[in-house]
Amino acid sequence: MESKFKTTEISNPEFESNNLRFITIKTKNLNGRGDICVFVPPMKDVKDLPIVTLLHGVYGSAWIWAHKAGVHFTALQMMEQGLIEPMVIAMPSDGLWGDGSAYLSHNNAHYENWIVEDVIDAVRENIDCTSENSKLFISGLSMGGYGALRLGAKFPNRYKAISGHSSITNKNQMHLFVEEDESNYNQADAINEDVLSLILKNKENLPPLRFDCGKDDLLIEYNRTLHTELKKNAIKHSYQEFEGAHEWSYWQEHIKDSLLFFNQY
Repeated sequence: MESKFKTTEISNPEFESNNLRFITIKTKNLNGRGDICVFVPPMKDVKDLPIVTLLHGVYGSAWIWAHKAGVHFTALQMMEQGLIEPMVIAMPSDGLWGDGSAYLSHNNAHYENWIVEDVIDAVRENIDCTSENSKLFISGLSMGGYGALRLGAKFPNRYKAISGHSSITNKNQMHLFVEEDESNYNQADAINEDVLSLILKNKENLPPLRFDCGKDDLLIEYNRTLHTELKKNAIKHSYQEFEGAHEWSYWQEHIKDSLLFFNQY
């Protein structure tokens, strides 16, 4: 099968550890290269495994979900306990623009297409236990939660379920975290900047949706507002609040909720 990418580099299994593989591809969407850290469960004779795209927040990159939250250890333990079926977890960089790309298209790069198209294609090309039959799921934290909720709502037929943790809900909250001018994130159509607007636009085809936030999180009121508006518009979803703030200990614990949710579908 001919690759969709000009160049692809993938880690040598001889030097990999803890079931993590690393892929770097060159893509026009980024005007260069992008990195993906991939958790591949060590089960034998499995195929067509689901692919969970897991998006990071500001300041981070492809490595951060694994090496600040140990998501690969969490997922494997849940599989071994029979809590979830085997699934591949693809953890891409956001494209490394500024403090965070917000997974939007801007500044002549298509960070949105990088996630929705390139990451999935790269995993399917290089990870043998996945295929065109692999079901797709998307989740993330903070800016990555914004990416997951927004992209899941914008492309409702692409993903089987959507989950967000401590999520930004509109690009106008990016200023809380980044030094770059927020106008960089402006979209030609403002509906593409707002999670609620995209959910309402595609409500007839929306996949199962959940999101959560810590009670001491600086984004808690934005998440509560989104929940209230979804209820007002009779959009089926699950919203939970837990103890905690905008911090890795919270995401390390509650990524389990995303994996359990995806396992239902």
